[in-house]
Amino acid sequence: MKNNFLSFVKKESLHILRDVRTMMIVLLIPVVLMILFGFAISTEVNNLDVAVVAPNRTESVRQTVDRLSRNPYFTLIDYIDNNDIDKVLRSGKANVVVLFDEDYDKLLAQRSEGIDTKPAVQFIFDASNTNLAQTGAIYLQNAIATEHSQQEMLNMHLLYNPQMKSAYNFVPGIMGLIFILICAMMTSISIVREKEVGTMEVLLVSPVRPIKIILAKMIPYFVISCINLVTILLIARYLLYIPLDGVWGGVIVMSIVYLLLSLALGLFISTVSSSQVVALLVSAMVLLLPMMMLSGMLFPLENLPMILKPLPNIVPARWYIDAIRKLMIMGLPLSAVMKELIILVIMAFVLMGISLKNFKDKLE
Repeated sequence: MKNNFLSFVKKESLHILRDVRTMMIVLLIPVVLMILFGFAISTEVNNLDVAVVAPNRTESVRQTVDRLSRNPYFTLIDYIDNNDIDKVLRSGKANVVVLFDEDYDKLLAQRSEGIDTKPAVQFIFDASNTNLAQTGAIYLQNAIATEHSQQEMLNMHLLYNPQMKSAYNFVPGIMGLIFILICAMMTSISIVREKEVGTMEVLLVSPVRPIKIILAKMIPYFVISCINLVTILLIARYLLYIPLDGVWGGVIVMSIVYLLLSLALGLFISTVSSSQVVALLVSAMVLLLPMMMLSGMLFPLENLPMILKPLPNIVPARWYIDAIRKLMIMGLPLSAVMKELIILVIMAFVLMGISLKNFKDKLE
């Protein structure tokens, strides 16, 4: 019986390997997405055009402006007059105007003595691009609030991702997306295809139990997903320079649990789908859209209305992405994400049980 099961696993593996287009999809798309979101698509500010208003160009002002001009994140446009601020921002010549108070040196001295004064520097942003304005404000604060002038601004520290690299945010989300696509979608389509063309009945009359036949179809996609996991981690570490020292084990354990959960989800989709087209539609509605909108991959969940805040809790990718961010970006041990791990394990067992029961009922 064991040999029969292994023969089915070998048959499914060869079937996938012979399908060149499928192999291209499941092996190359993860690499493309990682490179795309790691380099081409970025939310970080790399070239902020800055204009300066300085009624009194003292030595302290010149030193501060000089630091900005040497910073690779900023391009110093020029000094402008106070009356030209609106004109420069509307024309798009500058994204932000740094406005120094005419009593800049005096205010710095008062702040160093603990005297509460008005701000010595103001930032005037073109906030039509909210991401540019929000991120640029943090960058400017860090650039100006250093050494002798640090009293003029809020003393702020950015932990875990001080350069605010967008790849640090995208990589965990891409991992959640890729594993859902390969394990859940590809598995569901593979099983439905057998039912659609009528070959599932032929397989079921074999000496191997139906459940083992289903598991044999899942195992090749699980192995491929493990290969993708290794590829993604190598790209993240050596191409995107995401620190992974000491967290490999935790990431692998969490990812394997998520892979098993995704396989169970694919089996569930196959039980409610009568054709490959239906399986694709269900996958798109049940997996892709909720995962992208409600997992925290693209949008902060804190912004959801209070009535919708419990909704992301039923999205598996939400827990996986949270855990991977803590493990990969914050460098925490596996024990720090036990809550997320337990939730994913429970989801996997419940979903697998329901799916196998539904599949058995379908067979009967």
